[in-house]
Amino acid sequence: MSKPVTISLHLMLVAGMFLLGGAPAARAVEPTPVTPELVAAATKEGSVVWYASEDAQLVAAVAKAFEAKYPGITAQGERNGAERNFQRVSQEYGSNIHAVDVITSSNPGPVLYWKSHDMLARFVPSDVARFPANQRDADGYYATDCLTLAVMGYNTKLVKPDEAPKSYADLLDPKWKGKIVKAHPGYSGTIVTATLAMSKALGWDYIEKLGKQQVMQVQSAIDPPRKLALGERAVMIDGAEASALQGQEQGAPITIVYPTEGTPAVPLNGVLMKEAPHPNAARLFYSFLFSKEAQQIFVQYGFRSVNPDVAEPPTRKPFHDIKLLFTDPAEQEKAGEEIKSRYAQYFGT
Repeated sequence: MSKPVTISLHLMLVAGMFLLGGAPAARAVEPTPVTPELVAAATKEGSVVWYASEDAQLVAAVAKAFEAKYPGITAQGERNGAERNFQRVSQEYGSNIHAVDVITSSNPGPVLYWKSHDMLARFVPSDVARFPANQRDADGYYATDCLTLAVMGYNTKLVKPDEAPKSYADLLDPKWKGKIVKAHPGYSGTIVTATLAMSKALGWDYIEKLGKQQVMQVQSAIDPPRKLALGERAVMIDGAEASALQGQEQGAPITIVYPTEGTPAVPLNGVLMKEAPHPNAARLFYSFLFSKEAQQIFVQYGFRSVNPDVAEPPTRKPFHDIKLLFTDPAEQEKAGEEIKSRYAQYFGT
């Protein structure tokens, strides 16, 4: 069994643990501010299309805020799992259809693929230039637009605090058989990351044993907190922290658990497509995504921001108090299909 790799967010920002990597840096890309000329050109195009991995409510809120700031430009935000978005773009580009302008992905694999296949535009918004260096591509092709965690949790109406699981190992107890809900790496980029992190920390033998616990299988990482809130399952193993926090704010009986072995940290990266059909609106929207205004919306909906001007709510557990697990993006890109195949072998889906 591999030893878990853990590190605090502060050390990640120093050491660059979220950096996707890739080819050696080309010439530096100068930051581009939002100018009246860019706004005018974007308004003339009239619309922008965004394929997102974040939850639908957040996508709608960010799109609405963009439209309010830039009247005359329609922001079409379409939410889907990172794996589905990758398949969609592959199909569209295979048919010479260039429908999307901006993509945010919870799986680094597609981002690295698009970069290596010359499908991304090099563009660095002014705000991104102020992000920690390891949160933005040295070549200027992508940056971390937000972070989430794949957390455990339980329904407080079904589970007493003193009986609640505190670790992944606890979930193998027979008493949790038929009471766990889990998302699927074949749909969700967050869960590809989480599954790889768990396999590195606990071994695939743990995941095989978990597959025998009659786990309810759902698609997206946003689904387990919802199933938990409805009481359809007592415990979740890898729900999106952002969705769980949203549920808590709405009064759902959810308690988040950060497992003792460590919690998978999942960066979502934003990219600007080279063949964007609305190139100016795309650049304007891409700049907006990383702005303090938009990043505060991400935080409001439970995500974490690396924008230095954005503050976390005081009620939220800070990163430095959480033991985090991270994955190597290059390894994840290469192992993506194997992860899905082994997972299906153990869970029968």
